[in-house]
Amino acid sequence: MQAVQDFIQQHRERFLEELFELLRLPSVSADPQYKDNVFKTAEFVAEALKKAGADTVEVCPTDGFPIVYAEKIIDPAKPTVLVYGHYDVQPPDPMDLWDSPPFEPVIKETPVHPDGAIFARGACDDKGQLYMHVKAFEAMVQNDSLPCNVKFMIEGEEEVGSANLGIFCRENKEKLACDTILISDTSIIANETPSITVGLRGLSYLEVEVTGPNRDLHSGVYGGGVANPINVLCDMISSLQDDNKRITIPGFYEDVVELSEAERKKMNEAPFNLDKYKQDLAIGDVQGEAGYTTLERVSIRPSLDVNGIWGGYIGEGAKTVLPSKAYAKISMRLVPNQNSDKITELFRQHFESMAPPSVQVKVIPHHGGEPAMTPTDTPEYLAASKAMEETFGQVPIPTREGGSIPIVALFEDVLNAKSVLMGFGLNSDAIHSPNEHYGLFNFYKGIETIPYFYQHYAALK
Repeated sequence: MQAVQDFIQQHRERFLEELFELLRLPSVSADPQYKDNVFKTAEFVAEALKKAGADTVEVCPTDGFPIVYAEKIIDPAKPTVLVYGHYDVQPPDPMDLWDSPPFEPVIKETPVHPDGAIFARGACDDKGQLYMHVKAFEAMVQNDSLPCNVKFMIEGEEEVGSANLGIFCRENKEKLACDTILISDTSIIANETPSITVGLRGLSYLEVEVTGPNRDLHSGVYGGGVANPINVLCDMISSLQDDNKRITIPGFYEDVVELSEAERKKMNEAPFNLDKYKQDLAIGDVQGEAGYTTLERVSIRPSLDVNGIWGGYIGEGAKTVLPSKAYAKISMRLVPNQNSDKITELFRQHFESMAPPSVQVKVIPHHGGEPAMTPTDTPEYLAASKAMEETFGQVPIPTREGGSIPIVALFEDVLNAKSVLMGFGLNSDAIHSPNEHYGLFNFYKGIETIPYFYQHYAALK
């Protein structure tokens, strides 16, 4: 293992330069104007895996963006690890809030990352974390130190719901057969406090459209006499939560698993400084469901948020119109036992039923995913824990995250394999936001840690 670590130290600058090349490719899967660059990014990842030492590399077409598959089978009798990641990224908007261009990576110091952080869209989610695996794999192959068979499945549609991943997995079950799935698309508590994610919330993501009059109207001539769809939409959204911030959709909490007081006490022992949390976000106070701590609200409790709202005139200057239509995008994060299809349908029924007769309402489901829990007594979890203990110098804490990785439940269902969520990002890395970044410490720490995972996993299996 020392030879592997020496190789990593010798090639740190090259690894970083290659990551910068990957980050310069604007692989935004949600926006058609970036389509060609998403395909170029798939080819880049495939070429990187070839150079790293994979024996088989394929760019597999789907009805959307391709899935990059690669493998190196050293011995069919040895355990097989399937590495999952995604090369697509979130849209960079709003562009004017970036301190530097989103697809021109730069390194800047921050209070959290005094050694420097890479600022670029996708730096943490998920190109930087994905590339750690490619380089760790290269270091092991180059030093003949790979103790397991390794497969890679890197998709280009994670940020838009992974619509084609399930189809690909079902059609390629034999090709993807593995003992565990290794994923780095999550975070740690802090650089001084490593952790492993053992729980993820699910997701129901949809769009609503509210239509009033058959055209935009003069707000002086018609204002006060005709329902304004924006006003109505705001009222409807506001009614989706009560004064205690509980979601009011009938049946919404029916399947929610309530944790015991002992379980809640244990999870709140994780290091968390509320004042620092508020300071980091520049907010005066936190908000959420009454009776729960902030840590609980963002992990073991479901939530409902408006992700975007628009309608009427939003250009420069004034245009006094009463708009014909108003829109909003809404996401609901779900917890174990909740089902995304059921929640989407409950939302639709409720939203349509409460619309006043002055407007028409349309609910458009986009995508969803199921919540997931991973056990802490499996060989893959124990291997990840031992690996992080070696490089961080302390045992990582098992934590639940508020985000969603729908494919974790999919992998268990289709491939009959558990996942281990060994991420290295920080919650303060501004993923999905302007000025997304990823610490140099975290990037290199991931590359150093991953080979130890393979070493321990092979020994435990």
